[in-house]
Amino acid sequence: MQDVLAEWRPAVDEAIRELLPREVDDAYLGEFFGEPTHRYHAEAIQRALADPIWELLDRGGKRWRAILFLITVDAFGEDPEAYLPYATIPEILHNGTIIVDDVEDEARMRRGGPALHHQHGTDIALNAGNAMYFIPLKVIARNSRDLSPGQQLEAYEMLTYELNRTHLGQGMDIYWHNQKEVTVDESQYFEMCACKTGCLARIVARLAAIVTDQPEDVQRKVARYAEEMSIAFQIGDDILDIEHTLDQAGEFGKEFGNDIREGKKTLMVIHTAEVAPPEDVARLEEILWAEENTDEEILDAIDTMQEAGAVEYARKQARELAESARSHLDDLDLEPGPEEQLREFTRFVVQREA
Repeated sequence: MQDVLAEWRPAVDEAIRELLPREVDDAYLGEFFGEPTHRYHAEAIQRALADPIWELLDRGGKRWRAILFLITVDAFGEDPEAYLPYATIPEILHNGTIIVDDVEDEARMRRGGPALHHQHGTDIALNAGNAMYFIPLKVIARNSRDLSPGQQLEAYEMLTYELNRTHLGQGMDIYWHNQKEVTVDESQYFEMCACKTGCLARIVARLAAIVTDQPEDVQRKVARYAEEMSIAFQIGDDILDIEHTLDQAGEFGKEFGNDIREGKKTLMVIHTAEVAPPEDVARLEEILWAEENTDEEILDAIDTMQEAGAVEYARKQARELAESARSHLDDLDLEPGPEEQLREFTRFVVQREA
């Protein structure tokens, strides 16, 4: 799967550059956003939009959402290269959510460098992140000759529905990690993941089905596949945050114990609160609620979760979700090669080390 990601990433980045070039000028602004009523200030838009967006994109990221879109298109028997512009939609949306999430979470680091609100200021970061919710929508209009009016409307309605639910998930996550006690149950946690992380993956699958004109039942099944796969990805991401050492966390661009420092109620925290002794739960809640944490407190919280078997429990849940995700592909008439890649994706998100 790493080879597949590496193979497709240059093409995805080139498609993003065609949508949002590194250097913007008046000609691009007029063509993309419409002729100005008076006069655009290209330099301001360069510094406030293009520069911070490419600052984040150039730091890395696997582009797996865009590549999953292309593999899904291939699985439907279509040429993925012909659909490269659409692959930019979930990728730009995802990176926009990262910028905004980092502001909301008061994150310090992202992909090996300062979070963008530290690099460029909160005002520029929020504006750039919010712009990334809308810029990719232009892809549908710019490629309207390839889609019927019905497909265009369905794509817009799908994006509106899924993006609304994304913000429901983020709202739940923010509220929970600002609470002193762990009162969340597993079903609520899974719904939060289904919204916050799952909806972006559902966009990937549903968009691939819409632009290739698949029946509604096919769209529904690949959406379910993508949602469960992405929840497994989120759980795996939470596990990585626990398992990496300080040096390893720096290598992967994520501050060590970041989820604990932010007070996040991950599946491991929820499980620990359900099975650990009350005094251990109280100590864990105290650490999660603290304004600042020492490294010793972070390690103390991790020890509590490990003693409760939370890490292995979460890994088991991720594996079961990945298996369930694969089952939604069973009755679909997909091309064998890309279908196997879709199945391999569910293993990759659970077994990856970064």
